[in-house]
Amino acid sequence: MTLYTHQSSNIRKTWLLMAVFFGVIVAIGWFLSYYYNDPGILYFAVLFSIFSNVGSYWFSDKIVLKLTRARQASETEFHDLHNIVENLAITAGLPKPRIFVIEDQAPNAFATGRNKERAVVAVTTGLLGMLDRTELEGVIAHELSHIGNRDILLQTIVVVLVGFLTLLSDFFVRARLFGGHSDSGGKGGQFQSIIMIVGIALMVLSPIIATLIQLAISRKREFLADASGALLTRYPEGLANALRKISGYSAPMKVASNATAHLFIANPFGAKALRGLPKLFMTHPPMEERIKALVGN
Repeated sequence: MTLYTHQSSNIRKTWLLMAVFFGVIVAIGWFLSYYYNDPGILYFAVLFSIFSNVGSYWFSDKIVLKLTRARQASETEFHDLHNIVENLAITAGLPKPRIFVIEDQAPNAFATGRNKERAVVAVTTGLLGMLDRTELEGVIAHELSHIGNRDILLQTIVVVLVGFLTLLSDFFVRARLFGGHSDSGGKGGQFQSIIMIVGIALMVLSPIIATLIQLAISRKREFLADASGALLTRYPEGLANALRKISGYSAPMKVASNATAHLFIANPFGAKALRGLPKLFMTHPPMEERIKALVGN
């Protein structure tokens, strides 16, 4: 499989997962409306999700930068970093993103922003101190690929929808505890019982389903950004070597958070946190698989 077919495969799989995710949300919204005999619930859910997505679209970069305690990198202090980002952005046909640094010894990086004109690339001071130029170029190319592939906006929307799905589940559970079920005149009792059982099961499982879909999308996008970044630099070994060094650092980041973990090039909780963790629940693919996809060994 070439890097080009690798990209196409990951795009198809990602959109399939997104279709499943939206299907779950529609099913839950319909069930709540049916269960409470109130179409207004579905209308409110749709409006609320639109409002959440719009807010996330406009302010996602500011929120992420605040959560990670990133500061803007001056060209004087970080001249080489600015030079690398600018050169690769020109090669990729992208505007030069704003550059931020995080004061943290753990080597890591991420990209954020609602579009390529408002994009941000952030790296830790630990990453800058650990990697040589070709390795840093590989990491920056990976992050620019996230921008070019519009991964960041997609992942932000997924985060919002996961949160929305969890809110719906919490609302349903609380409503069940305090009553409020509207029985539609006793008609179709058997059908209603089946719908209720299916709906309750869906509501209980939906947060788990949403999280798994979120993790799967993150993993697919990391493979795609690795492949795109390798095409950009024409030197897959640079990124592969960087991933080897990053994976060898076991301590977590000081700003590690479940809310932003999937944005980073590597799991911010460190290698120790991954030991014994089932592959299904990892926010990133195993480093060995990513390196193998890049260089074949």
